[in-house]
Amino acid sequence: MIGSKHALGNLRRICGRPARGVVALAGLLLGGCADVFFATLGGIGPANGVDATRGVVFDAQHDLALDVYAPHAARDAPVIVFFHGGSWETGKRRWYRYVGDALASSGVVTVIPDYRKFPAVRFPAFMHDAAHAVGWAREHAREYGGDPARVFVMGHSAGGHIAALLAADPRYLAEVGLRPRELAGMIGLAGAYAFLPFVGNEAKIFGDDPDGRHDSQPINFIDGDEPPLLLLHGVDDDEVSAHNAELLAERAQTIRDSVVLKLYPGVGHAAIVLAFARGRYSNIPALSDTLDFVLHPPALPVRSAGSKTDP
Repeated sequence: MIGSKHALGNLRRICGRPARGVVALAGLLLGGCADVFFATLGGIGPANGVDATRGVVFDAQHDLALDVYAPHAARDAPVIVFFHGGSWETGKRRWYRYVGDALASSGVVTVIPDYRKFPAVRFPAFMHDAAHAVGWAREHAREYGGDPARVFVMGHSAGGHIAALLAADPRYLAEVGLRPRELAGMIGLAGAYAFLPFVGNEAKIFGDDPDGRHDSQPINFIDGDEPPLLLLHGVDDDEVSAHNAELLAERAQTIRDSVVLKLYPGVGHAAIVLAFARGRYSNIPALSDTLDFVLHPPALPVRSAGSKTDP
């Protein structure tokens, strides 16, 4: 499997201890060697032609900051707000500098924010953090050469869940005066969209009651008021099944056609995002598929008179 094999090999070399399988990979990422591992992905300093602005506070109350990666001298560039994964429990924005570099060097202003995690908070606290990060990105886009009318949300794994829920459940973006349909699009990398029954700490994170089970699932909110969707998933993902993407795409396609599903044979959970690192997994077209979508998103269907999605 492409997804875990090479990532685990790199971690074994860096950490000097054995690791087998996705669970072992997650365990190592919780350890101190994760900072070293992710530092190897981005090289030294930002990519050529990329201006990096790190540690911008967007929520002082909760001590949340974000990093911005912008193409040098950008003007009216599309903007992606990228949410990292980590089972809603771990992960750091600085680990994903390589994602910011890859996207910005391809002409996309990229914002990578913090969000609060379990056990410090439970759902939906991190959704409020994510919504405010999107609001910040839209408000400040022009300062970094971005177009506030072309803001996309994107995420990997748990971050894909967060991005999808922002794009589907209107309650969160309403906090910052936006509707999901005002986003330019949503991009999910190995996202969790229909993941009942809960496993591990998920029942604690989301609440194992009818409201928690319903409100945690992006698929329950697909109703035609979403922006265009791009769902990328590895067929050999053994942490978040590709069935998540297939079910979400099927649900969206029953309502409208502005969803693109791409399944990558032989690709696992980690490789789909590691493919954004320079010189890594060049056979996985996750970056090029993302850029194609951002530059040419599918058109939203025309809303009929009297539709609930009308202004």
